[in-house]
Amino acid sequence: MASSSSAANQRRRRLLFTILVAALSLLPAAAALAAAARGEQERDRVQFLPGQPASPPVSQFAGYVTVNESTGRALFYWFFEAQASPEKKPLLLWLNGGPGCSSVGYGAASEMGPLLVNGNGTGLEFNKFAWTREANLLFLESPAGVGFSYSNTTSDLDSIDDGFVAEDTYAFLKNWFNRFPQYKRHDFYIAGESYAGKWAGHYVPQLAELVYERNRHLEMKQRINLKGFIVGNAVTDYYYDEKGLVEFAWSHSVISDQLYKHVTNVCNFRTISFTGECAHAMKLVYTQYDKIDIYNVYAPKCNADESAMSSSSGSTTEKTTKKKYKRLRMYSGYDPCYSIHIEDYLNRIDVQKSLHANISGWIKDRRWSICSDSIFENYDENIFTVRPLYSKLVKTGLRVWVYSGDMDGRVPVIGSRYWVEALDLPIKSQWQPWYLNNQVAGRFIEYEGLTLATVRGAGHDVPQDKPAEALVLISSFLSDRQPPRRDS
Repeated sequence: MASSSSAANQRRRRLLFTILVAALSLLPAAAALAAAARGEQERDRVQFLPGQPASPPVSQFAGYVTVNESTGRALFYWFFEAQASPEKKPLLLWLNGGPGCSSVGYGAASEMGPLLVNGNGTGLEFNKFAWTREANLLFLESPAGVGFSYSNTTSDLDSIDDGFVAEDTYAFLKNWFNRFPQYKRHDFYIAGESYAGKWAGHYVPQLAELVYERNRHLEMKQRINLKGFIVGNAVTDYYYDEKGLVEFAWSHSVISDQLYKHVTNVCNFRTISFTGECAHAMKLVYTQYDKIDIYNVYAPKCNADESAMSSSSGSTTEKTTKKKYKRLRMYSGYDPCYSIHIEDYLNRIDVQKSLHANISGWIKDRRWSICSDSIFENYDENIFTVRPLYSKLVKTGLRVWVYSGDMDGRVPVIGSRYWVEALDLPIKSQWQPWYLNNQVAGRFIEYEGLTLATVRGAGHDVPQDKPAEALVLISSFLSDRQPPRRDS
């Protein structure tokens, strides 16, 4: 018996020795990979940007991640580590919509990033309401052709759809985590607004579904640690969103009783494109927004693009109507002319050099623009609704929030309430106000698996219009708690 036990112990020792030798043999390779990752990170580190305030310090990185070697397709990112304890904070990916608009130009430079382009485009100012107070913040310009992102294969940009964008973004995430492996196990969240969500109502939930499905077939250590997603003023269901748009315009005295009745008589919004009498009627609705900002009906309007806007409203053809509709959907903002300032800043050669941007020189023959007309025009919008994705994802245990600035005329809260109610989810807590500084900041309702919140007085770009309120919302979302109530 003793001899048998001794033999068994010897076998175990030999096995342990073999495992140890194998593990030790892997150390040089693992160390080499870690060193390579650190090297790539440091190459992407942004030391200081032109016009950046000297304090507080901002830890930031920017550069390219290749998503398709064969076509030479690479996406540009701008990443900010959390202001305190980044090793403990979640990672939040932010996507803007359009489709074809830049998350660097919108989200990073004018909404929730720690460094915002100032009012004349000459430099930056620190954002005291930056979401880096709550998370490590990653901005991505997607798809290729938007902002600094590019492809060496022209045909890549000819026909882009939601599936193409989701696959490229997933490839970006995998490769970005290889470059920043210290964030691989952090809680990961996706956020966005507008088309980032058919637009944040498409990019975000479709990426969330793709990550969720890929995770199911991967080992734990290979998975992306997705915990949830949040979308703002997101086009989601064409029928409910267009119905809400018209009702908002009427209820906010933008259109007349007669035009409202006419639109409801000739439009059923059961197809993506406007045709016939409906196309003409909707052109009349959009025309009423020529002199005000559809994205924030009570904000001042930038008059710098007024001639361009007016020039597209003269034709009655369906094509012109569609172009007008798209133009209105693309451009937004509370600071009336902020996009002009951002374009001025990001087109500076010294800024691009500091950001490691435009290294291929692909935009040398044109200006960097906050939105890409060519991507917008060529984008294949063939999905009527992504509401089924929400029905699926709320059952997976992912945290799902929808928020809406209540002064947005383009993707009004009315339509969002319609499509959320159509999910037919059980209600956990009824419609009620939430507060900031003893003032009603908005309202919210909790369903089983989904929270819908409004932000009072905000338009389409909530973090730009109401930065303090937006910070409270994202903090509540990330910590999985209700927005603050006065009696709490």
